[in-house]
Amino acid sequence: MYRAITITKGNSGWGGPLTIMPTDTCHKVVSVTGGGIHPLAVKIAEMSGCEVVDGFTTAVPDNEMFVAVVDCAGTARCGVYPKKNVFTVNLTPVGKVGPLAKFITETLYVSDVTESCLSYAPEGAILTSKDGSQAQANAATSAAEPKTKAQARAEIAAMNAGKKKNAITRLGIAVGGVVNKFYQAGRETIDMVMKSILPFMAFVSMIIGIIQVSGIGNVIAHTVSPLASTLPGMLLISIICSLPFVAPVIGPGAVIAQVVGTLLGVEIGLGHIPAQYALPALFAINAQVGGDFIPVGLSLGEADSETIELGVPAVLYSRLITGPLSVLIAFLFSFGMY
Repeated sequence: MYRAITITKGNSGWGGPLTIMPTDTCHKVVSVTGGGIHPLAVKIAEMSGCEVVDGFTTAVPDNEMFVAVVDCAGTARCGVYPKKNVFTVNLTPVGKVGPLAKFITETLYVSDVTESCLSYAPEGAILTSKDGSQAQANAATSAAEPKTKAQARAEIAAMNAGKKKNAITRLGIAVGGVVNKFYQAGRETIDMVMKSILPFMAFVSMIIGIIQVSGIGNVIAHTVSPLASTLPGMLLISIICSLPFVAPVIGPGAVIAQVVGTLLGVEIGLGHIPAQYALPALFAINAQVGGDFIPVGLSLGEADSETIELGVPAVLYSRLITGPLSVLIAFLFSFGMY
């Protein structure tokens, strides 16, 4: 008796979920991962009651393929089987990419799948259809007897009996795994740059332009620079710069720190400000650094919305403590340096 199963995407995956059920005609799980049958293909076969086949050694007609399990990094295999209208499970976190991307759809394809992504479909669940129609899963549609885990593993052992991977095969699998990881890392890097970093750079450029054109940066810089010649003044600067509602505004582009740092450098060079104030002044005028980047950094780290909501004010308020402390520590370490 065949069972309907649900396959969902992994944490970094794409597509699905697929709620699918084998039939008397379409009942073979094809493992196209190289180096034998992958454990995930075995698990899918065990849960659904199907037969598992090594796609590299056994040819299976398209109409008999229940699921194709691949480990493609986005070149061909991830799109070949969706093109054949076969449900495709990819072990790697690859989305709608590659030369056959137009055939990769959420109703045929799911990626970054592990055994934790597999579950039995509830009775009466709507099956994922290849042609857009819907049908209910019915456990009685097939008279095939369900396979036990021991039977499935015995079949796999019999199929792989006497098949020993040679050195070239093992080397090819190892090299392919490394290439796939680097290829996927490159794709994710480009995706992150396009969707996260470039929009943020555009935002920062706009803020810098507003500050420079309006002259706000120069006004603030010339106002606070006299305070940087005394320790109390530097502590006051660090507190002002680290205020939660100030840091995100003056942080972009480090305009304030650049202008004040230039003015202080000139004054220290002329001897108007003691050289030992250079190190604490550096920390004082940079207390706001990163205040504008906190939500972006949390987003890049794939933090949950609640984490971002609580994490941003937590970090900003902590700057009110760490900012002045860094000035005091820098002041103590500046003794004897000049």
